[in-house]
Amino acid sequence: MRIKKGDQIQIVAGADKGKKGTVLAAFPRESKIAAEGINMKKKHVRPKKQGQKGELVRIPMPFPVSRAALVCGTCGKPARVGYRVAAGGKMRVCKRCGTNT
Repeated sequence: MRIKKGDQIQIVAGADKGKKGTVLAAFPRESKIAAEGINMKKKHVRPKKQGQKGELVRIPMPFPVSRAALVCGTCGKPARVGYRVAAGGKMRVCKRCGTNT
């Protein structure tokens, strides 16, 4: 999986198409990611203490990584990601502009 926690992404397919956000969690085994402000679902939360009211909380749910594209830090556009092996190790490279991401 080429998208990691902390990356900036843009949604390229689905109901949230065009939205940008930061990756909060990555789940490589399921090929899913959860991002800030994207794929928000409502969750009913029970009251914790007596006399307190229950509430509706909006939380980001995981979605397939294929719906997202990494936003390049240099050109600022969504792009595919490749790898370049150098002396320092393996580095992610933007396929659009060719710089390290």
